[in-house]
Amino acid sequence: MMTDELQVQKQEVQPAEGVERTRASRVYVPKVDIYSDEQGIVILADMPGVDEKNVDILLEKDVLTISGFVTVNEPEGYEFSYGEYGVGDFRRSFTLMEEIDRDKIEASIENGVLRIYLPKAPEAQARKIAVQAA
Repeated sequence: MMTDELQVQKQEVQPAEGVERTRASRVYVPKVDIYSDEQGIVILADMPGVDEKNVDILLEKDVLTISGFVTVNEPEGYEFSYGEYGVGDFRRSFTLMEEIDRDKIEASIENGVLRIYLPKAPEAQARKIAVQAA
């Protein structure tokens, strides 16, 4: 079985008009995979170079914003000559649906992949209704 591969360039975030950045680095939109089932939603975001000390997750009203900050480690005694990989920070926002239990959101990061679990509130989860004979 053949699958189609999607080749996508890194997309740089453009600052909103009148907004200035406090860090002198590029900011990219991390690529994500989103999975869902009856219990909740999982977001996997690729943020190479980011660890647990350099990631921020902010939930404000219904908007979940993830930010990852990358520290460039250049070898001592060397001078940068050529690069194909654009190093920079990451930022992306998601609008959450009302059914998400905001108090039970969990996040972890491993090898530059951020995993966010967004559980559905119990009243929003599907449940099987038993049918009784009359």
